[in-house]
Amino acid sequence: MMPFTQYADELHSFLERVVITDINGQTLDVNEGLALIITNLRKIKTTQNKVMIIGNGGSAAIASHLQNDLCKAAQIRAMVFTEPPLLTALSNDISYTAAYRELVNLWADKEDMLFSISSSGKSQNIIDAVHSARHWGCSPIITLSGFLPDNPLRSMGDINLYVSSKEYGYVELAHSVLTHFISDQTSKIG
Repeated sequence: MMPFTQYADELHSFLERVVITDINGQTLDVNEGLALIITNLRKIKTTQNKVMIIGNGGSAAIASHLQNDLCKAAQIRAMVFTEPPLLTALSNDISYTAAYRELVNLWADKEDMLFSISSSGKSQNIIDAVHSARHWGCSPIITLSGFLPDNPLRSMGDINLYVSSKEYGYVELAHSVLTHFISDQTSKIG
């Protein structure tokens, strides 16, 4: 069994190696990239736009927590698409792969913000939703992914946060830390 201190050290090393890139694949300084996300959230707060947040499984839990913090602490209109009756109806009647895409098509407005979270970066329903958000003029699109450095989601956002681990636990914990930082710092902005 791995000692907890070793686990914590490994998590810390993954956090220190988070890579943030822009839509052109250019690497941004981590502080600069996170500040850019926070600046965009501040802009959203002053407009009639909203933040949509999507993920599956553990990433859906991170999405829900981010939505909660943005609404409650930062007073930003944010939504998730994990309401069980609607999500299961779309999954049953169309397909689970299409469910988030259909919800983005229903709710997206130009200049809305999308956070798309997928540990593997290969979840087709997340990828399809990002394509729809781009079609509707959502900007910025933020992606959070992990596992392989060439995962498809990692190159799809205006700002892409990547955790270089192939283990769900480390990727999800790092995504949680990043989204907590983003919401905590956004809520401190007047």
